Order: sequence, then C-alpha cells, then structure tokens
Amino acid sequence: MKKIIVLPIFLLLMIAGCAENDHQNTGTEPGNASGERENEGQEEQILLIENQEVIAENLEIPWSIEKLEDTFYLTERPGYIIRMENGEIERQDVELEKELSSVPEAGLLGFVLDPEFLESNIAYAYYTYDDSSGPLNRIVTLRLEENVWREKSLLLNNIPSGTYHHGGRLKIGSDGKLYVTTGDASAPDIAQDLDSLGGKILRMNLDGSIPNDNPYPNSYVYSYGHRNPQGITWSSDGTLYSSEHGSRANDEVNLIEAGQNYGWPIIEGNEEQEGMVSPLFTSGDTNTWAPSGMDYYDGKLYVAALRGSAVLEFDLETGEQREVISGLGRIRDVLIEDNYLYFISNNTDGRGNPAENDDKLYRISIQN
Repeated sequence: MKKIIVLPIFLLLMIAGCAENDHQNTGTEPGNASGERENEGQEEQILLIENQEVIAENLEIPWSIEKLEDTFYLTERPGYIIRMENGEIERQDVELEKELSSVPEAGLLGFVLDPEFLESNIAYAYYTYDDSSGPLNRIVTLRLEENVWREKSLLLNNIPSGTYHHGGRLKIGSDGKLYVTTGDASAPDIAQDLDSLGGKILRMNLDGSIPNDNPYPNSYVYSYGHRNPQGITWSSDGTLYSSEHGSRANDEVNLIEAGQNYGWPIIEGNEEQEGMVSPLFTSGDTNTWAPSGMDYYDGKLYVAALRGSAVLEFDLETGEQREVISGLGRIRDVLIEDNYLYFISNNTDGRGNPAENDDKLYRISIQN
C-alpha cells in the first residue's frame, strides 16, 4: 500500500498533465472523440489557480469528500476512509458485512457523517458488493470504533449495479433526509421503472424508512429517468440540483423536483418530450464532461468533471459556464466551505494518467 504524504499548505508551481480517458460509460459505448477539448483554454486556467494548495497526496482512488470542523474524511474505493486533522493523516480500515465488488467504477463510494456524529460516531455509506446474481449496491450505517469503521445496520439493499453505472452519491438535505443517487446499472430501461431502485434519486429517513411525504406512496423514489447521476447539492434557497453522465456525450446538470421524470433513456441532452424534464445545462452531443460530485456557492454550481478533466462552474442566473480548474486530470468530488473550494483528483482509477504522487486533495480560495 502506498504511503500517504501530508504536505504543508504551499503554492503549487507545477501543473500535472491532462488525462485523456474514455467517458464513464459501458464497454460498448466509446468515449467522445473530441479529446482535444480537454486542453482547450488551459493557459488561461493556469492563471486562475496560482493560489492552489495541495493538502494531501498519494490517495488511492478517492471518491467522496466529507469535512467536519477541521477534520476531513475521504472515502477510497478499495475500502478505506482517510481521516486528516491538524496536518496528521490516517488511513482507517472499513469492516463491511459484504466483500467489495471489483467491477469497474465500484467499491466504497458515497459517504456522509451523521448530523450528530460527534456524539454518535455514525456515518452513512454506499458500496458495491458481489452477490450470487452479480454486483449490487447497498446503503449502510458505519460506526467509528477505535479508528476502525464497522458496518452496523443495513438501510437499503439490492440497489441495481451491473458492470457500470452505480451512482453512489449520498447527501443529507436541510430537511434531515438522506438523498441517494443510483445508476441504471447498464440496463437503461430500469430508469423508467418506478418499481426499480436503479436510475433514480432516492430519499429516505436516516433510519432507512420511507418518508411519508415522498412523491410515490411506499417508495424511496424521489425522481427518476436518470442514467448515472453522481452529484447532488442544494442552493441557498433549498433547490436541489444533480449532475449526470450522458451516453457518449450529452452530460447533464438538472434541477430536481419531486416526482419528475428526467427522460433517460427516452430523451437526453437538449431533447424534449412532454412529461419529461430537460436539463439546465448539457455538454451537448459533441462534448463530454463525465460529471461527478458537485456543490453550490454564491449563485453558482461547481461540478467535478472526470472526462472533462476540470472543475466546471455553472452560473444559475446568467446560464454561463466555464472551467475554473484544469490541468490536473480527472476530478471526482468537490466541497465548498468557508470560501474555499476543495477537490480531489481521480487519476488512479484505471482511466487516468497518474502524475507523481497522485491522487491528491487540493484547495483554492473561491472568494469573488
């Protein structure tokens, strides 16, 4: 196992090369051919990241960033949680009831701390495991006990998985409910099936029960018609947004409303159909972002882009979009707190070109 190095905060002088990788899709769906877009505008973006800082490096396929006060928690897909506080870092073991699946994109994915974590030592996690019928996903609680995270309770099981498209993002909303993104498990039709948990955004109480005010009776389904959503966040007025991988291209940023159908696989990108919701932003049919984690700040959405090799900014008022970070390869997750944007690279996931000491946790001031 690689040794983790924690660095003092310093000015980053060298920019790692862009990754040139396939879009996050099935083996039968080639990545978008316009790979030159990954380097487009890179000189301008280097000027924007002069105050960039590396906080930690030599991470192993990190997937999710969580922060409580001055302590970071990062999930790593092979089944570890990185804890970092006051310049000290520890890779903590995670003991699960099921063995992690090794299919592409799978492993220990979403992670969020309980609102009462300082008293309960409880967190929520989403992971992929192998069943006799194939890979599946489940949502569990973990308890931190003597620097080891142990699975304590099962909240939801048998979420469709497959070879690709696991979804996996967890977030707790201001309503105190747990929101979950699930992929279509490379079986597109299940995204339109309200009896399937795949291709959905789910909503549940923190004990795993179904909220009484969900849009469909006795159902976890909050919205449907999603292909592979991997990011969710809320604006300051409580509006929910999600990022979603398209097929070959046509990646999306959507405004999510309860009970709505977001079209996959019937429509995607700029296509429209009655009874289905088209995205606020799309990469179009010639570009690809492969969007993942996202956060909100001052009227803008910030989205990690894997294939796009960038952190993307979407202005909700003007409709404009731009890259605010580039040149570091694949970006998996972002978090904004106290006027700082934190983000993790994901060049060790098998689809990137790792630079020296990848992967890394970065931060940059985001004050206007």
